[in-house]
Amino acid sequence: MQCFVYASQRKHGSYLWLARRDAFDVLPESLVLLLGELRFVMEVSLDEERKLPIEDTEQVLEHLRTQGWHLQLPPNETLATANHLAYTHSPQGERGE
Repeated sequence: MQCFVYASQRKHGSYLWLARRDAFDVLPESLVLLLGELRFVMEVSLDEERKLPIEDTEQVLEHLRTQGWHLQLPPNETLATANHLAYTHSPQGERGE
């Protein structure tokens, strides 16, 4: 499967994998807000035999097939932590809304 990897300009060490190039329309709005501007990094041919250094290849492929995207966060960070940090550093979070 061809996939396309983008680096978050806002969230250092976070990468977004897409099943189609520039298919940002499949992303939830909350994810778009969390990641901010994205920079294209590379195109990758991915299959079950290819080993990835950080991510589980099968999980990446499953996410790409079922939802069209996969989020790669820095090691030891969960999506809940990332969302919390994004919320507390946003203008909305600072107002306590």
